[in-house]
Amino acid sequence: MIQAFEFSPFSENTYVIADDVTRDAVIIDPGCYEQAEKEALSQFITSNQLNVRYLLLTHAHLDHVFGVAYVKRKYNVKAYLHELDQVIYNDVPTRCAVFGLRGYEPSEIDAHIKEGDQIKFGSIVLDVVFVPGHAPGHVAYINHAERYVVGGDVLFQRSIGRTDFPYSNHADLVNSIRTEFYTLPDDYTVYAGHGEPTTIGQEKRANPFVRP
Repeated sequence: MIQAFEFSPFSENTYVIADDVTRDAVIIDPGCYEQAEKEALSQFITSNQLNVRYLLLTHAHLDHVFGVAYVKRKYNVKAYLHELDQVIYNDVPTRCAVFGLRGYEPSEIDAHIKEGDQIKFGSIVLDVVFVPGHAPGHVAYINHAERYVVGGDVLFQRSIGRTDFPYSNHADLVNSIRTEFYTLPDDYTVYAGHGEPTTIGQEKRANPFVRP
């Protein structure tokens, strides 16, 4: 099971992935900002009798971390982030102030994740790949058994992640897409940080920003 929620003024996609048998689950990029969004997430988890085991972040831009404190407290789980994105995470309160967002609750990152790590829950295995560019410590989570990638803000339907932010690098982003995404089989689904899902094959054929 993979369920997407669109949260916050930034229309960010938060994902819940769960094993259908054990009901063990992970939450990726909790962008829930308003209380109603937090309740929608928790109601889904409760109604499906899920056991949240991990809180995973693809990167630390503010729209992907609004709900970190809430999820950690609600489900007593650790938050995982690549160490190169720690500097961005530490700056989230300042970024929120710039946007006039007053409801953000800071919380600590509990552990750093890296290329080659595997997240296991129930029968599900998520492989961690390092895909910098949009953010310096950006990672993606690949489920090879079910043939999909939760890619954050790397590759979108007919688009790619922005690289006009501090610590972004366009050349790195293009390299990440070509070496880590476009080397996957064409039928793999890409669940992105914004917008509708796409597939590797569709983007290799039609993405106007990065060709294979």
